[in-house]
Amino acid sequence: MDVSRFKLDNGLRLVFFRDESTEMVHVNLLYGVGAKNEEYSHTGLAHLLEHLMFEGTEKFPSFDEPLEEAGGDSNAYTNNDVTDYFISLPRRNAELAFCMESDRMRNATLDDEKINVQRQVVMEEFKQHHLNKPYGDVSMLMRKLAFKKHPYRWSTIGRKLSHISDVPAEVVRDFHRRHYVPENAVLAVVGNLPFEQIKEWTVKWFADIPATKCQKHEIPQEPRQRRQRRATVYRNVPNDALYMAFHMDGFNGADYYPCDVISDILANGYSGRLSERLVKKKKLFTRIDAFISNTDHDGLFWIYSRLADGVTYEQAEAAIRNELEELQQKEVPRAELEKVRNRFESEQIFSNLSGVNFAEKLALAEWYGDVTRAWRETEMYRAVTPADIKRVAKELFRQGNSSVLLYKKTKK
Repeated sequence: MDVSRFKLDNGLRLVFFRDESTEMVHVNLLYGVGAKNEEYSHTGLAHLLEHLMFEGTEKFPSFDEPLEEAGGDSNAYTNNDVTDYFISLPRRNAELAFCMESDRMRNATLDDEKINVQRQVVMEEFKQHHLNKPYGDVSMLMRKLAFKKHPYRWSTIGRKLSHISDVPAEVVRDFHRRHYVPENAVLAVVGNLPFEQIKEWTVKWFADIPATKCQKHEIPQEPRQRRQRRATVYRNVPNDALYMAFHMDGFNGADYYPCDVISDILANGYSGRLSERLVKKKKLFTRIDAFISNTDHDGLFWIYSRLADGVTYEQAEAAIRNELEELQQKEVPRAELEKVRNRFESEQIFSNLSGVNFAEKLALAEWYGDVTRAWRETEMYRAVTPADIKRVAKELFRQGNSSVLLYKKTKK
């Protein structure tokens, strides 16, 4: 695939793919900053700044209004590793995205008033999704159980509500100064324009932003987990739930794709082993799912489940463990493996048809060191063999590598 790349003297990296099938241009600006770059005493900063970066600048007091008038839209997300902003505009108005993103990079409005406004917004989000929503605190509880050193032990929104309500404005501004700089960013563009035009706009709008050294603290590595960890909580929820997490390779790890394949074998929609065997046939659960965390450093392989009425935790956990042990002891039949491969390939093809999605993939792949992964994921997924799955499952599902959360409904 023909992808063009360019790097400015201030460190900003540009990656571009010309898509002649669309009249839209998709501009994705990724910053290499997420919750893992925060201190234990001040969490939730990256997510708060995601909100603040939409508060406008002196030049663009409203960020959304000019884009909407030009026929475009924008959005963003933050996770533990990165913050990603994306804009889609008609080709004739595409330069506006470069103008606005460069202005936001150098002139974001971070005064006390704006910080206080967005602080309240994020606090409400924290309450709505993590304190007042059934099962909303699962991720926070499990992260704290599974990680003891690494900053993945807190969620993107923050470790606790007071970290948002009480963080000094100057701490927020300092975090921004240290991380939201050209050296710590990748600009990925997809659209039907010549690369020279994209390069010209990038130089015009970003080249004169001063080169500022991105200041990051050293991130502690998580020690190998050798003993199972367990916790029990009681909550006002409709059903008992069981959650399990296992440490796995990060995005660049050798066993990342075998773990991805395993998650699809176990929970590939309603035809995955867990749903087919434990929900439909044995009726032990009302729902069950397995998925991986797509993280830079070593992350987690998750299993979420809701128990059917009358099923004990001992029965539920034993049933899941039996399925995991089968993967450790027997090679997956090739027909079953081919089925999940085909589904993955189909999903990737449809995902890459979206310019927004492909621009995001380009940015992430470039940030993690290999831009070709934006279109080679199917190839890497297909390279996983039944022997790989069995080998990885033996270490992945080792009992000492597991964290188990019993989430019990409060008795009335």
